[in-house]
Order: sequence, then structure tokens, then C-alpha cells
Amino acid sequence: MNCLDSDRRAQVIRCLIEGCSIRATVRMTGAAKNTVAKLLADMGCACAEHHNRHVRDLRVRRLQCDELWSFVGCKKKNASPDQKAEGWGDVWTWVGIDADTKLVVGYLVGGRDSGWAHDFMEDCASRIRGRVQVTTDAHRAYLEAVEGAFGMDVDYAMLHKIYGAPSDEEQRRYSPAKCIGCDMKTVLGNPNPKHVSTSYVERQNLTVRMQMRRFTRLTNGFSKKVDNHRHAVALHYMHYNFCRIHQTLRVTPAMEAGIANHIWSVEELIALLPRPTVRPSQIDQELFRKALGESA
Repeated sequence: MNCLDSDRRAQVIRCLIEGCSIRATVRMTGAAKNTVAKLLADMGCACAEHHNRHVRDLRVRRLQCDELWSFVGCKKKNASPDQKAEGWGDVWTWVGIDADTKLVVGYLVGGRDSGWAHDFMEDCASRIRGRVQVTTDAHRAYLEAVEGAFGMDVDYAMLHKIYGAPSDEEQRRYSPAKCIGCDMKTVLGNPNPKHVSTSYVERQNLTVRMQMRRFTRLTNGFSKKVDNHRHAVALHYMHYNFCRIHQTLRVTPAMEAGIANHIWSVEELIALLPRPTVRPSQIDQELFRKALGESA
């Protein structure tokens, strides 16, 4: 497989971060499908590594956490045992956002049980210094996970949304029932009721569904491999934190959080990739061409 130059790589990445599917990216850029998939995998690994190393030692006052549903291959109820073993079925993206800087502090792609909740909250806690106020929905897995990750040095509240009875409209299966109220429950510490909210993280979830084809409902753009799903999520959050100007902040979330001093370009994202290596077969071809030129 021939390596794309920097301009072609940037063109492919721009298509992916703007919500295009892999096949649509192939049609627009002319790159091969396997090349686009390989570039996505490499970029996902590079973005995840950069996030893990540099999004740390954050001063976060209000952390909002939520889970975003999607699926790989097919929905869990339709997946066979062999397909489930390959990662097919429902997939949840855990995400925690700083309500002040809008920075995505941590994210995790996996299941929705207590084990994944512990891993996610411990990851968020390792990136934050000082006391923080945490708000989550009423998912029970958060109860032990937050306490286990932060100990008693946290102000934690759960926000339980109350929905009314579903309507008789034909579209009711695709849209949630109307929220008729919220019930706040203090779990740990002394959280400020004025800041008990999950609005910012839920708005960021909307951005995910708008910017990633894999999360768009009622289409065939869903992920076919769980690894590719993770790579796309890592690329999205890296671009969101470092490259995309937040409308209300007028800077990127990373700049607002103090972990970046400028707006990153797509070319800087590409620079995170390791330098392409030349395969032995390519070297042999170069030597062969040179030998022909000298003999001529």
C-alpha cells in the first residue's frame, strides 16, 4: 500500500471529522478504502496516546458525565454468540466534560456495567487535581464508581430525569418521551444545587452524533468493527478539544483549559502520526530502477 502525502492525509482526515463515512471519503478523495481505514486506525491510536499523555493535571470545578449509546455490526438483541465474541452489539461511550472550559476530560468506549464505570471514573479522577463537583444521571453503576475513584474528596449529585408516558405518534419509537421534571439526589459531599446539571455533556453528545457518521441513527453508517469505532471516537475528541473553536468560548476547549496555546490545525494532527517507513520491497524496486538507469 502506497503512503499518502501530507496533503492527501489532511484531506482524508477533514472528511472523517466532518461526519463523512469511509466510502464517502473514498469517493471524495480518491484514496483506497483500505488506505482510509488504515489512516483512521493510525490517527485514532495517535490521538488516544496524545490525550492520555497531555490531558492531565486539570483544575476542574464541575465535571458532568454521561453515556452515549451506539452499536457495532448490529444491535445486541440481533447479534449471535459468535458475533458478540467479535465485539458486535451495543457499545457505550462514557464521556466526562468540564462544564467551564467545555474540555472533554475523559472518554471510554465499552459496556455499561459497573466495571466500565469504575474504569471510566478512575481515568477521569487521575486527570483532575483538587476537589471537584460531579454530576451524573441516575445510572446505578456511578454510585460506587465515583466514590471509589475520588474517595470523599468530591461533591457528587445524581440527576434523575422523569419522563412522561409516551405518545401515540408513529415516531415515538425513535424519539424519547417528554421530560416532565428532574429529581436531584445528593450522594457525597455538599454539591451546589445551581450547578447540578448534565446539559453540557448532553449537548456534546449531540455534537458527536452530528459529526460522526457511526453515531447517526437509522442509517447503515454504523461501525462494523469495535476497534474502528474506538479510533473514530479518539479522533473526534482530539479534534473537538484542540482544533475546533467553541462558539461560546471563542477558543478551543484545550486553550480555555490551559493545555494548549493556539488552535491546532489538521496538519498538526497529522504530525502526531509516526513517520512512514519504507518497506523492503520498495527499497528493492528503487535499487532495481537505479541499476537499469546506470546500465542504460
